[in-house]
Amino acid sequence: PSPSILSFTLQLAGILASSESRFQHLQQEKLLGRLFGWEGPRGGAAWEDASVRSAWVKGVHSMVHHQPALHFLCSTGGMDVIFALQGDPSLFVASAASQLLVHMLTFSLESETSKALSTKDCDWPVCAQMIVKHIEESLQSSSASHIEQSLKLLSSLFGSCFGSCYAAWTEVLWLDIAKQIESFLLEETVQAQPVLANLLLNVARSPVFCGTEGSFWALVTSALEHLTPVQAGPLAVGLLKLCKCPQGVRIQALTVLLQPMDCILRAASQPLEYAGLLDESVSDPVTVESLLSSKTSCAGLLCQSLAHLEKLLSLKHLRVDLPCVSLLRSLMTILQFCNGFLSPSSPLGSTISRNLINCFRVQKSALDVVAALSEKKDCDTLIESLFDVLLAYLHSPNTSPTVLKKTFQATSKWLVHLQELSCSNSQWQQTEKILEDMFLVLQKRLCSPCWEVRDSSLEFLTAMVKCLRDQKEFRQCLLSSEVLRLTENLLEDPESYVRASAVTAVGHLAFITYFAPESPVTGNQYNKENTVAKLQEILSTDSEGFPRRAVISIFTTWLREGCTGQLEDREQFVSRVIQTVERDLDWEVRLGGLELVEVFCSQTICQLSQCPYAPVSSTVTSSTPRNELLQVFCRAKLFGFLFRSLCDCDKPVGQRACDVLIGLRGHFYPMSTLENPQEIEDSPAGRGIAWLQRTLRQGSLAQNFPTDGGEGVDFQDPESMMLALGAIDLLELHDELNKSSDHVEESPQSLLQDILATVGTIEDNEVDCY
Repeated sequence: PSPSILSFTLQLAGILASSESRFQHLQQEKLLGRLFGWEGPRGGAAWEDASVRSAWVKGVHSMVHHQPALHFLCSTGGMDVIFALQGDPSLFVASAASQLLVHMLTFSLESETSKALSTKDCDWPVCAQMIVKHIEESLQSSSASHIEQSLKLLSSLFGSCFGSCYAAWTEVLWLDIAKQIESFLLEETVQAQPVLANLLLNVARSPVFCGTEGSFWALVTSALEHLTPVQAGPLAVGLLKLCKCPQGVRIQALTVLLQPMDCILRAASQPLEYAGLLDESVSDPVTVESLLSSKTSCAGLLCQSLAHLEKLLSLKHLRVDLPCVSLLRSLMTILQFCNGFLSPSSPLGSTISRNLINCFRVQKSALDVVAALSEKKDCDTLIESLFDVLLAYLHSPNTSPTVLKKTFQATSKWLVHLQELSCSNSQWQQTEKILEDMFLVLQKRLCSPCWEVRDSSLEFLTAMVKCLRDQKEFRQCLLSSEVLRLTENLLEDPESYVRASAVTAVGHLAFITYFAPESPVTGNQYNKENTVAKLQEILSTDSEGFPRRAVISIFTTWLREGCTGQLEDREQFVSRVIQTVERDLDWEVRLGGLELVEVFCSQTICQLSQCPYAPVSSTVTSSTPRNELLQVFCRAKLFGFLFRSLCDCDKPVGQRACDVLIGLRGHFYPMSTLENPQEIEDSPAGRGIAWLQRTLRQGSLAQNFPTDGGEGVDFQDPESMMLALGAIDLLELHDELNKSSDHVEESPQSLLQDILATVGTIEDNEVDCY
């Protein structure tokens, strides 16, 4: 057979053989030997195809869920095949073989062992003995590839063995190989150090070594000392995340991560100007200096260290103190090296500076850590110097668009911190000066010929407005600048991404210019009605989806914040918006319209009901509030939009519409009782409601819905809509909408039907989802 058919057969046979009874049946038919044994494809011409080898491994993995399968593999040479596949040229096959050995070892020890294991071979099951022997022989081999394969296997093994049930035999296994692992750390000829670091980290996470004493931690300490900074970095950051790790090891791990930062600080400083980050190093400082002095390794080492430090700063509980002030000073130095604003006098500093000039990778990584440090309270003494560095980046024409975006993100976070600091110590003059400088830069960047720069500038403006709109100094600086005018001009930018960002910025600026209790902006160019009309024009006419999505999102935000006036104004506003949205071809815009409707319904119910968020009680189901609610919703043309959306060709739209309707029915029918079908048919609107039920069950597309109340359905009649909410089984419809597209086909019976359907038409079905 062709490789694709053979691959499918191997995987299917493995799935069937996962049951012991089916395994025995396949054995009796002598099929397993012909597929997975000596008589199978291994060693033949088909074995040259990686898909066949991969399918063989997957089939065996599926099969190994009972003892007979293990015995079959051990007795038919299957173990040697799996060992050989660890070094397969296909990485997928090699990885699958390694995972298979992990599965077989754990399954063998779990299912066959009933007593505590020792290091004696006779205590271990046969399959486990074979795998452990293979590991030991490979570790003692002179072949670097065999050593690396076994280290990867051990790493996967310890990485998957969590829980006390694994503790006994993993400890025995570790004690058996620990000396060999230690020797690898000391031998410079062994090229498997990165795998060693991963292995040690996985062992450290296992339950056996959760204590703070023992020879294992001495080995970890030795690894931190002997591995290169690049190799030791992932091990160090992993150790710092562990709950149970000796404090001495933690401090040593942090020192490994800070060594490059310490070297930068010392290289840039005049003698005794600043202390370094560290009192002493873990590994030889000369090693770090040589890596930073090399053009090829400098950026890589710094990017890795910065990524690890950013990860640590994101942790809620870090069990070791970070020297944040010195770290921030080091980051500022790196940023100044990168843009050429710092000329160190030391030879090392000059070399590092030349290596880092215009290095975008390092700039972006350093700015990420600068942003993360904004949440630390210890760095206030450097805040003025930091803003000098950030403003230099924002001003510089050499700052690339991606670095500029990162600079804006870091600046916005530090502006929030600066504002909090000003409130607490009354340093208003410093804050005002920084804000003025910031808006001057922003005015320049909003006019950039590069669309990515204009886009990042608008995103930065929006972030500032969200966080600082209530601050008087911020509002004054904003309104005295040209930023408002420039932002509104960008609503007509030729680039759709920029128009979308401009819509979002204008929408949030409205909280300062229009919706504030005493709006300071007057004049036709900033007229609220003009802005709303402009955004509605974008929603109805813009050729790209991004700006239209931004408009519907801003309208929803305004509605949620209560900025669209009294109920009558909100009703007209929502009605106009959804009439535009329901014709939109972009499903995300229609989905945004449903979110707007949901917010409107919630607010209206709260306003008109006696008790906010409470369903109408059964005693007032015919009362004025209910009728008034229905009239408001019908006048706003909500029901037509919601029911048509149920049959939208994009499932997320239908699901959201159904959720909104279920919420409304829960309000009007608190007891979750459907209307009597006979009463519906006898009612004047009964024929239309019955048609609506049939249409929804058939899942007709929205374009087939009548737009003028055809078939007698009047979506603007409160009584008809009340009847529809009570008659249509929305919960059943909700279940249907939430079924996956493959729910019918996802069954063994369907699989067998597909197999039978391919008989005689192999060529047409070779490319199949299976």
